[in-house]
Amino acid sequence: MLIPSIDLQGGRVVQLVQGDKLAIASDDLEGWIAKFSTFPKVQLIDLDAAMSRGNNDALVRQIASRLPCRVGGGVRSVRRAEELIAAGAQAVIAGSGLFRCGDGTDINQMIDHDFARALADLVGPDRLIAAVDSKAGRVVIHGWKTSLPLTAVQAVAALEPYCAEFLYTHVDREGLMQGTDMGAIRAVAKATGRKLTAAGGITTRAEIDALDALGIDAVVGMAIYTGSLAID
Repeated sequence: MLIPSIDLQGGRVVQLVQGDKLAIASDDLEGWIAKFSTFPKVQLIDLDAAMSRGNNDALVRQIASRLPCRVGGGVRSVRRAEELIAAGAQAVIAGSGLFRCGDGTDINQMIDHDFARALADLVGPDRLIAAVDSKAGRVVIHGWKTSLPLTAVQAVAALEPYCAEFLYTHVDREGLMQGTDMGAIRAVAKATGRKLTAAGGITTRAEIDALDALGIDAVVGMAIYTGSLAID
């Protein structure tokens, strides 16, 4: 299944390259809501909240009330998860808050089990999506700025008890329009029995179909916003 993404920054719909460089900015929120209105799932990420630079809560409420959204960005507390559910999110995406920084090699010490459990208790595992982002073979958090001595395969195995789905982003390919890393995605899928959604560089219908054949959904952003991938 193709899941279109809406990323919010500074009150606009944006697309970033590697989570850093602004490539596309649009004020046509109504146009994008209309374009994605037939999709059964839409991914909505508040980048400002994710980077602790304020939030776009008013836009999140507007979009989530009209589209079937899974929403993430700044989910570092149970209260934030409650706010997103109240805003209309069908599922909550949690990322950096599920991990702890550290120099050790104990995987369990790098997972915030108490927070993961609290989120699962609040929204239910079926409505909790754990985001695992990987760059250069390691999990990255804090807007992809902090690298942990932990692989995506290790992370999904540790977080599996708390969620019904994982969102795996292959940051190395994010926004580059050069295709994704199917091998890395397959490795993550093999490591968990939970539903997997993949993101990061997915550009063509062939990639989406190949992932679908594996039972993996595909989040697509840049290819849609540039018009490279037609969705009409």
